[in-house]
Amino acid sequence: MAAFWKGRAIALRQRADFEGVRGQTNRHHRDGSWSQGFGRAGTRPDSARLPDRLKALLRPSQANPSSYPCNQEYDFSELFRFLHFSAINVGDPFHGTNYRFNTMEFECEVLADFARFTRAPTDEWWGYVTHGGTEGNMYGLYVARELLPEGICYFSEETHYSVAKVMRLQHTRNIMIKGQPDGQMDYDDLRETLRIHRDVPPIIFANIGTTMKGAVDDLARIRAILDDLAIANAYIHADAALSGMILPFVDAPQSWNFADGADSISISGHKMLGAPIPCGVVLARKAHVDRIARSIEYIGALDTTIAGSRSAFAPLMLWYRLRALGDDGLRAMVQGSLQRAGYAVEQLRARGIDAWRHPNSITVVFPRPPQALMEKWTIAPRKNIAHLIVMPHVTTAIIEEFAADFAAAVNSESRTANQEPSS
Repeated sequence: MAAFWKGRAIALRQRADFEGVRGQTNRHHRDGSWSQGFGRAGTRPDSARLPDRLKALLRPSQANPSSYPCNQEYDFSELFRFLHFSAINVGDPFHGTNYRFNTMEFECEVLADFARFTRAPTDEWWGYVTHGGTEGNMYGLYVARELLPEGICYFSEETHYSVAKVMRLQHTRNIMIKGQPDGQMDYDDLRETLRIHRDVPPIIFANIGTTMKGAVDDLARIRAILDDLAIANAYIHADAALSGMILPFVDAPQSWNFADGADSISISGHKMLGAPIPCGVVLARKAHVDRIARSIEYIGALDTTIAGSRSAFAPLMLWYRLRALGDDGLRAMVQGSLQRAGYAVEQLRARGIDAWRHPNSITVVFPRPPQALMEKWTIAPRKNIAHLIVMPHVTTAIIEEFAADFAAAVNSESRTANQEPSS
């Protein structure tokens, strides 16, 4: 904390210097010399209109449910004053850095909470706050590939599109495994594919809540397959972007965490927990990370993270959110969303729409709706299905309106089809 407040004092002095520069800038604007510093364009954003323009852009997404899991029910106004400072977390959050104005102390507390949520082995885990789920998955696969450089990564066809991109960037050999109709990995296909390639160490990419269907790949079952095939040298990364902040707060979670066999886990911070900027957490077994860590003299830190300079504000937001809610508040938030997700299934089914969801999932799946409905409610389809994700800000009233709109759109489409002349 001492380093934090010392850095804040330095930043205040920097801000005073900035205010002096801004005063000169304002004077140039008044006397007509503003354009000299802006090249040929010579324009300045109309700051008076900017807030209204932003409100107009954001209003639809705040009112309606959507296919994108971003919790909008939060208030970080208490932290706004810290946006005046150039705080950066550089390198390993547990090692410290030469750059003193950071929030690594808060970051370590956040990581300790997530380690508890994921049942990480005591004192045998490591992690950091990422820029989002893609970086977390990249880190997990990076550690896996460093440990098993000749390994093959097995991932299901339900895996998020960014994972294939990560494997291309890292030149990781990979094989896609079939998915079951409910979105889980096809375990029989996994077993047979592993059997064929038993001489190559496997890297298993498990989905803990698939993008479209909210399906959870069963880690205990995957470990059992590895044991049955006598494959001892394997690595499992779990992508728990959304469900990683749901499953710790339910009574009967699926098999998904470190205790169930994960070697690393990635969880998003801006999804279920909620934040205005993309962020997340990645955790891994410390023994794995220690084997790839490198010391960098320039920053006075261990090079254990993907990004060098990382946001210091994101850990502060996650810390504030976790402290504001507490475990009881998190459980209440999760249980509320699960109950409303069940209500959404009931409302849609009552109107003749074949909706369903997995246990412990807030992702409600249904047949692909008419285009007009998808545009109005920001619904993202894939092939013949679509979904809505019942985040904490999605109320029962919104669900009822959505279900009524869905039924009306289907009926309208059906009437139009019946009125079209046959060819």
